[in-house]
Amino acid sequence: MEPYYLLILSASVAFVLGYFLGGNARKGKNKALLDEARREAKELLQNAKLESESIKKEKKLQAKEHFIELKSNHEREIYKREQRISEIERRVKKNESKLQNEVRANDVLRVKLEKEIDFLGVKQDKLKSKEALLNDKLDIQIQKLEEISKLSAEDAKNELMETLKEKAKSDAMSYAQQHIEEAKLTAQQEAKKIVISTIQRIGTEEAIDNCVSIFNLESDDVKGRIIGREGRNIRVLEAETGVEIIVDDTPEAIILSCFDPVRREIARLSLHRLVSDGRIHPARIEEVVKKTQRQIENEIIEIGKRTVIDLGIHGLHPELVKLVGRMKYRSSYGQNLLQHSREVAKLCGVMASEFGLNAKMAKRAGLLHDIGKVPEEESEKPHALLGMEWAEKYGEKQEVCNAIGAHHDEIEMTTLLAPLVQVCDGISGARPGARRQVLDSYVQRLKDLEKIAYDFNGVNKAYAIQAGRELRIFVESEKVSDNQAARLSFEISQKIQTDMTYPGQVKVTVIRETRAVNVAK
Repeated sequence: MEPYYLLILSASVAFVLGYFLGGNARKGKNKALLDEARREAKELLQNAKLESESIKKEKKLQAKEHFIELKSNHEREIYKREQRISEIERRVKKNESKLQNEVRANDVLRVKLEKEIDFLGVKQDKLKSKEALLNDKLDIQIQKLEEISKLSAEDAKNELMETLKEKAKSDAMSYAQQHIEEAKLTAQQEAKKIVISTIQRIGTEEAIDNCVSIFNLESDDVKGRIIGREGRNIRVLEAETGVEIIVDDTPEAIILSCFDPVRREIARLSLHRLVSDGRIHPARIEEVVKKTQRQIENEIIEIGKRTVIDLGIHGLHPELVKLVGRMKYRSSYGQNLLQHSREVAKLCGVMASEFGLNAKMAKRAGLLHDIGKVPEEESEKPHALLGMEWAEKYGEKQEVCNAIGAHHDEIEMTTLLAPLVQVCDGISGARPGARRQVLDSYVQRLKDLEKIAYDFNGVNKAYAIQAGRELRIFVESEKVSDNQAARLSFEISQKIQTDMTYPGQVKVTVIRETRAVNVAK
């Protein structure tokens, strides 16, 4: 509407101007100018009227278009709302129909359950009547039996029990007497088996060695000093010790990898000295490694001396003492070799005393039986033969040398010490958890032991306990009687004896439990 107002304003100005100019004309000054002004004012008024009519029509058209657009949007919104309402109504009707179907199904199920309850109640009443009838018949039968036997039911039961007791005592005495006679014939042999089985159950500490050692650092900044410029420090350290040094992203730690525990220990101690001192360069590394090697050699000799003194072995050659000390840094199938040799020596001493042999000589052979596993240079000979050669070289007696060389059957056994060392070596190595490769077979043996018990009827549960030295079996009292339990124990022990290989003895215990359960209503 702004152009319309401008036109009106222009016309008004023109009219006022014409009025003042007309006053002057009446005074006779400018009549022609007055006429011209009036004419222009009229033209402006006409143009303003025309322009205002045009603008008015245009605004009306815009208003109509806007109204039509608003009406269309309103109709679309109403249509969408009606669609949503229709969809909601459809879902409500569908849910209502589903609920009605479920209600009808529940009504049918309730009617069915009520019928079954009524049927079971009738059946229960019939069973109660039959039970009462049977009890009456049982009382009649008991009365007839009492009349025939001239004994009451309690007296007859007591008499039967006394008869069974006497028969059981007689059978037990006969059975015990028979086995006592058999035991006397094999007493010496069984005694030796018991001694071996007892020693086999010795419980000792297990020690597992790895092929890597972890060297801890105070901060990761030390890693760069250990590596050195262009890696010269770590190359010298690896060359001097023969150990692979792994420097990775592990925080504040370096890994030392080597199959030889002695070299690995030398590298670990050398690194400790270098880091503590702070001076790390090739010349200093060579100096520290040599000092550490001498320290380890002295420590090996001290370990050998302490081991020999602890076991009470005297007169051992210094080189053999050194070999004994080196066993501390050697493992066999994950088992520390020095600990294994000490254990074998103790077992040999105990068993030799039981068999009336020289206990000190047996300890000596047991301690030295694996010295062939710690050579300073690799050898193609079996460790038993290499150990026997060293023992002969350093003046050991023939009985000890033969026991060392024959404990893996590489040569013929000529003395009683040889099988003794062989058995004790097997006992120490086969002990549960002693060696890594034995652990898996040990667990499998326990599983097989329990599986044998489950193959028999009436067995409810079976547990292998005491490291596989006892199999405890629980049977179902309804399926297995007391006599059958004894026979079951014997049959399972025979099956274990024929189907399995195991050290020592396995005790089979069958447990039968009778329970009487009633419910108070």
